[in-house]
Amino acid sequence: MARAQGARARIALAFETTYGTPPGSGYTRMPFASTTLGSEQPLLNSELLGYGRDPLAPVKDAVTADGDVVVPIDAEAFGFWLKAAFGAPTTTGSSPGPYTHTFQSGGWTLPSMAIETAMPEVPRYAIYSGVVLDQLSWQMQRSGMLTATARLVAQGETVATTSSAGTPTELDLIRFGHFNGAIKRNGTALGNVISTEITYANNLDRIETIRADGMIDGADPSIAALTGRTEVRFADQTLVTQAINGTSCELEFSYSLVSGESLTVTVHAVYLPRPRIEIGGPQGIQASFDWQAARDATLGRMCTVTLINDIEEY
Repeated sequence: MARAQGARARIALAFETTYGTPPGSGYTRMPFASTTLGSEQPLLNSELLGYGRDPLAPVKDAVTADGDVVVPIDAEAFGFWLKAAFGAPTTTGSSPGPYTHTFQSGGWTLPSMAIETAMPEVPRYAIYSGVVLDQLSWQMQRSGMLTATARLVAQGETVATTSSAGTPTELDLIRFGHFNGAIKRNGTALGNVISTEITYANNLDRIETIRADGMIDGADPSIAALTGRTEVRFADQTLVTQAINGTSCELEFSYSLVSGESLTVTVHAVYLPRPRIEIGGPQGIQASFDWQAARDATLGRMCTVTLINDIEEY
């Protein structure tokens, strides 16, 4: 008997035309490091009395389908997760490339996806329909593997013994690394940064209506949020002064490769809290800023993401 192994697992993704209806073709294989995407249905203990000390049979509760997928931040496949987070991009460029894909925050609707997780040894092919991205987060630091976590909400799960994704399209894996990262403040390189956490959240509202199949009716985006935590070596008063004055700045987080691919996240209006400056010992003093982004009055949006690669469209 074959036993399932993560090394042989696969994920394929396609965008749906109708929410909750997986397409019959057009799937793309996604690189991933781990996933908790799945469906669960807890049991409710019986509350009835008078039948002795041994409990009666439990009752099934509502079905929940959600989870996280940890993916590499790369030049091609990451564009699918950006489309899930922000909506379809505006693409410019001509064959054979490069193409510039521009994603903007503030869209009222988000595309839904069908995602199949495959364990071919069992075999078990679970397809999740009506998948909407709730949150996308990652960390910038000096070293280590550069990955992002996509938090997903699905309508439901269907398990089969054969694949519904057909033969998914294969993409080139062109990864960015922490070494390729840079941070700018108002167009100027921001120094003394130790690490930065970035989180974009759509804050989905699950439509949990009464249905015979136990699925949700949808997941609607509400007020978005773009937040982060930046750890810096305390070397000047620039950020502290901004925090005290209550003004905003523009932060740009970018990755670029010598081959021409790049990813740039521009947060147009960032507000900083006034931090506590602590002296914890003889080592260098650090300060943490739990920043928040807001809608820029001039541009009319909170952030812009630009991805440059050889993919013609997403």
